[in-house]
Amino acid sequence: MSDRTGGRIIGDALRAAGATHAFGIPGGEVLALMQGLDDAGLRFVLVKHENAGGFMAEGLWHATGAPGVLVATLGPGVANAVNVVANAHQDKVPLIFLTGCVDAAEAESYTHQVFDHQQLLRPITKASFRASHGAVAEVMAKAIAIATSGQPGPVHVDVPISVAEATSDAADIPPHLPGRVAPAGRRLDTARKALAAARRPLAIAGVDAVNQGAGPAIRAWCDRNEVPLITTYKAKGLIDEGERLALGGAGLSPKADNILKPLIEASDCILLLGYDPIEMRIGWRNPWRADQTVIELTEVPRTHGMHSVSHMLTASVREGLSALGDVDDPEGCWPDRAPEAAKASLAQAFAPSGWGPGQVFATLRQAMPDTTVISADSGAHRILLSQMWQCRAPRGMIQSTALCTMACAVPLAAGFKLGAPDTPVIAFVGDAGLEMGLGELATIRDLGLPLIIVVLVDESLALIELKQRGTQRPNLGVDFGATDFPAVATALGGHGVLVEDAAALADAARAALQRDTFTVIAARIGPRAYDGAF
Repeated sequence: MSDRTGGRIIGDALRAAGATHAFGIPGGEVLALMQGLDDAGLRFVLVKHENAGGFMAEGLWHATGAPGVLVATLGPGVANAVNVVANAHQDKVPLIFLTGCVDAAEAESYTHQVFDHQQLLRPITKASFRASHGAVAEVMAKAIAIATSGQPGPVHVDVPISVAEATSDAADIPPHLPGRVAPAGRRLDTARKALAAARRPLAIAGVDAVNQGAGPAIRAWCDRNEVPLITTYKAKGLIDEGERLALGGAGLSPKADNILKPLIEASDCILLLGYDPIEMRIGWRNPWRADQTVIELTEVPRTHGMHSVSHMLTASVREGLSALGDVDDPEGCWPDRAPEAAKASLAQAFAPSGWGPGQVFATLRQAMPDTTVISADSGAHRILLSQMWQCRAPRGMIQSTALCTMACAVPLAAGFKLGAPDTPVIAFVGDAGLEMGLGELATIRDLGLPLIIVVLVDESLALIELKQRGTQRPNLGVDFGATDFPAVATALGGHGVLVEDAAALADAARAALQRDTFTVIAARIGPRAYDGAF
């Protein structure tokens, strides 16, 4: 193999792993690295902030399955990206974070913008490496393997300038992904017997099941055994949420929890299928009694302490379900039909009434194609939307569910659209969240992405304002002035429209599907529109 620069070796490794784009902001310390990525066939996408670049990389991963790539220059570039790296760590996103740095000898006497990137990032990454001469391929093989195996997550690689520039004849080293072993032994036998005898079995699935592609296996197993399924928000769509056994997402809405918790209390065998409670709020700490049978299928040790487990089986969801077998009498499960009643109660509890955020979501679900993928920002709208929007397949709704960081929805949607250009994509965002990341509308313009952005306009941090009132605190730091979002959209090269009723919203959405640029639909919902909604 002919000599290649360190930057090219890094690019070739990422290209072999399926990566097609790298996102970030250039700096002098990453120029050779960027050239190497470009030479390897990765398109570099200039963003307005490193956080947005990381979320675009995540959105692209949801669309294509290839690990995301984020590039930042030393110092402020690295510091800017801390939020999205922490999000990737908590939300289980395989992100390769490449940072430029000065050579070690130079750092001994040159301090401008220089600090220890690895020390900053180690607590929020699965691993942090510093590329070195003669071992670039080895480092990248490790980084990709760690980022994509087990529970996925971010891996940081610090790339000194001289390493990116220097040539080498090193051969590529494929990443080694550890094999999986099906469960066996006495623990499995005990769990099998408990499941076989169950009369009220219930499954709860989470983000690991999505990342393992376990949806078809879960659907087949639940159908065969008449087992209803609750998911976390991240796992929505593992079973088509229109089907009778799918009870939708849970974890943030007290209204939904009040309907689902009685099923958990009544169950005689609870199965946790790739369920990581990092998405769940405090109401889901110890949600079942210590004397209930709980079988967990997990590929990684669980050390969270959120709940007790009777039988923990180390396996993928598919392997675990195959090894567990079936319920002895599926037709006799849940004789009181409580799961069916719960599903009906959920539909009634979140039915829209009059113009407001619920009507916005219901109108767009009806107006948009079934294949539409949506993203949601953090805030009150995300909780209601997650309960109302039915996902037909996994990754039909993408969001920050563990870290719950703001300004993620628009770049997530942009990244997904980049990887799946024929799929209709909507980003739902509050007005404060859109204001936080307005610059990325210019990025979307430059990429030519016909994205639909729906901004809920109430001129308030609605979720925090609700909490203030709920704790009888004064209104403080949650209200702000009005922004003319349609005018901003036009100024940044897109199209904007203000809507205040369902008919206008449906018309605006249908028109947006025909445009070759982005559309901002500002839906004015008024103050306190979420009172009693979730």
